[in-house]
Amino acid sequence: MSRPKVKVCGMTRIEDIRLALDLGADYIGMIVYPKSPRSVSAAQLRELLTYVPEGKRVRVDVETPTQDLEAARKLGFDFYQMHFSEDVSIATIAAWSGLVGRDRLWAVPKIPPEQNAFPPEVLEFADTLLVDGYQPNLHGGTGKTTNWQRFQDWTLLHQHKNWILAGGLSPDNILQALEVTHAKTIDLNSGVESSPGIKDPEKLKQAFAVLS
Repeated sequence: MSRPKVKVCGMTRIEDIRLALDLGADYIGMIVYPKSPRSVSAAQLRELLTYVPEGKRVRVDVETPTQDLEAARKLGFDFYQMHFSEDVSIATIAAWSGLVGRDRLWAVPKIPPEQNAFPPEVLEFADTLLVDGYQPNLHGGTGKTTNWQRFQDWTLLHQHKNWILAGGLSPDNILQALEVTHAKTIDLNSGVESSPGIKDPEKLKQAFAVLS
């Protein structure tokens, strides 16, 4: 089994970014959603971005207003990970896709556990789809694992898309998750932290060691 690509998300410190990159992280995610415990300010964001090479910078937010997304494009992000609720309109998703490009939009619709089909309207506007753990009152960062079998079913059904597995992944369950899902990209966050936004160096090292 070849090593999946790895995104390390919720970065708030330069030392965590450096370690993740040294270990081989393919993407670095920074959260700008103010309600997230891992959110960074505009000033922090500008500083952190200087330590992330081009091609690896991921902006993570929830339902960004289009005017804010337009302004964010000037900061030098490569990808835009957008979390959104079930009631977001197709027109809004289309607007995000039009602004940043469907090749750079990572769509993260909130999907209840009882829903078996991936939202077809989302497939039209994003080439990359991220599946995160579900919790009614949270957008991502739940620390809860996703339904791995459902993730694999979706990837097999829509093989032309890029799929990212997120949700409660840690050194203890990464291999099991990969055995079930065959995910080509995974997202690490709460499972490699000592507290929200503070990465645990040993957990991060263990996660990459498991994948090597």
